[in-house]
Amino acid sequence: MIPTRILTKQAATGALTGLALGDALGFPTEFNNVPAILAKCGPWRQMRLPKPAFVTDDTQMTLALGRGIRTAMDRGLLTPERLAGPVREEFVRWSRSPDNNRAPGRTCMTACRMLEDGRPWQEASQTGSKGCGANMRVAPVGLVPGLSEEQRSGAAQLQAALTHGHPTALAASDLMARAVFLLAQGAEPMGLVGQLRSYAYENGSRYPARWLGDLWRYAGDASPEAYIRRGWDECLTALARVQDALRAPSPETDPCEATGDGWIAEEALATALHCFLLFPEEPVTALRRAACTRGDSDSLGCLTGALAGAHLGAGAWPKEWSERIEYRSDLLSLAALWDA
Repeated sequence: MIPTRILTKQAATGALTGLALGDALGFPTEFNNVPAILAKCGPWRQMRLPKPAFVTDDTQMTLALGRGIRTAMDRGLLTPERLAGPVREEFVRWSRSPDNNRAPGRTCMTACRMLEDGRPWQEASQTGSKGCGANMRVAPVGLVPGLSEEQRSGAAQLQAALTHGHPTALAASDLMARAVFLLAQGAEPMGLVGQLRSYAYENGSRYPARWLGDLWRYAGDASPEAYIRRGWDECLTALARVQDALRAPSPETDPCEATGDGWIAEEALATALHCFLLFPEEPVTALRRAACTRGDSDSLGCLTGALAGAHLGAGAWPKEWSERIEYRSDLLSLAALWDA
């Protein structure tokens, strides 16, 4: 029997709200080092949510993915054929929107221009890029109820591959979706990294051809197994760094020093896990720690917020913060579908 607190915590509302709050908190500190952030914002444990609480392309693309998933599932069971078209359309629509003025990632914009041309998505995929743009937006895949493990993994990797075709971007997105799913289902935070490492080992040579088609050929690897193995191996190394950092936790030290700056997929996953697991029951402190780093602070905050919100639910976030986050109504509309 699932505990009542898990059934009532509204994990989707918590995760999507937390994602946007972390994004907004980290938006003004991106490209700053820690001393500059402290000079601008004061002590990191007291950082305030900006007014207005604007988000970046991280939240915008999360919403685009969520809408694409909703459209796909309105048509029936989630399959690669049903998912690729709507998500592709949503990504292209995002890329052309006048609201897309928040320093969007170059890889995403390049891929979206190619997706708009109507070519097969595998040709548009940037197979040399493992930027964090692939996993910053994947949380909805972890929140949709009723998916099989194959569907959740395949959808996480496919949405990543539409823009970022490097195998590490795919593996990191799969792991992030898995982490959100596990936390939403009530997994204990302290066992999370071990569960993710086991999952990575199990999937290390499994190429999801049904979802990715012949993407591996565009990357120049000798086989689909060799292609996908590269990604899982890099993510396993990153997860080991998280475990090492948490053996002697140092909350006052910039997490990026131990687990990476987060501009690339496996480091974004690792440092977000690091920030969350430093403060698993203090979600706002975890967001502030992610935002006060030398790295990709908006994406780190976004991922940390998704993890904390999936774990603690809608009640994790101060009402004064959650009520004024940009795109609040869109976030809540999507979450309502998955919290039901």
